[in-house]
Amino acid sequence: MPHKAYDLTGRTALVTGAASGIGRASARLLADAGAAVVCADRDEPGAGQTAKLITEAGGQALAHPLDVTDRTQVAEAVDRTVSAFGRLDILAAIAGIMHSSTVLETDDADLERVLDTNFRGVLHSAREAARPMTAQGSGSIVTMASGAIDTGARGLLCYSVSKAAVVQLTRTLATELGPYGIRANAVAPGFIRTPMTARHNEQTQARAEEALIRAAPLGRVGSPEDVAGSVLFLASDVSAFTTGQILRPNGGVAMPW
Repeated sequence: MPHKAYDLTGRTALVTGAASGIGRASARLLADAGAAVVCADRDEPGAGQTAKLITEAGGQALAHPLDVTDRTQVAEAVDRTVSAFGRLDILAAIAGIMHSSTVLETDDADLERVLDTNFRGVLHSAREAARPMTAQGSGSIVTMASGAIDTGARGLLCYSVSKAAVVQLTRTLATELGPYGIRANAVAPGFIRTPMTARHNEQTQARAEEALIRAAPLGRVGSPEDVAGSVLFLASDVSAFTTGQILRPNGGVAMPW
């Protein structure tokens, strides 16, 4: 059994991007802590597999197809969550995409596509989730930023800008929703080995990871489970006095003030 401050029994979480990677690991850990979890993703089979893993382990979960760029779909996901479980206590807005190009190579269509998912998708999710949270007078919104906000990430203009926007959105949410008992915090992971970050062939990927490992004080790259722990911390009562903050599970590669 989890420590009582981490115990999410009786609470409900909506996790976007739950089909794989950080989203799947977070959904499973929240369920392990006792939450009922709605696993939402545009990859419907992947979301279904995550929900299946949770229920087979004795937890409560259901899958919901969701494209976070469509605000109507986001509202429907929130409505289904409340209809199925009676409340919404936790939003883990994890859905995201990556695009690689230099500033000079980036075209407007690529920028808009990344912003649609990584920023507007989080905005839609937070805005809709805040409605039932405001009515019940409590809630925790956890957004997913990136270690790219702390560096001049070469070739990641669209991604890093969208994640920086998520951080500022999170601070605004914390300021505006705090009086309603709702907390909002961001997680900014370093390099995490997920399907999204496996952008290169195996040999190139191995070389890139070796460089990251050498730069990390902890001497390794991260796993989705490393980030899921941060999501659980921010979702639970352990962080009851924490809002508007950025948590950085990054192995020590960045240590901003």
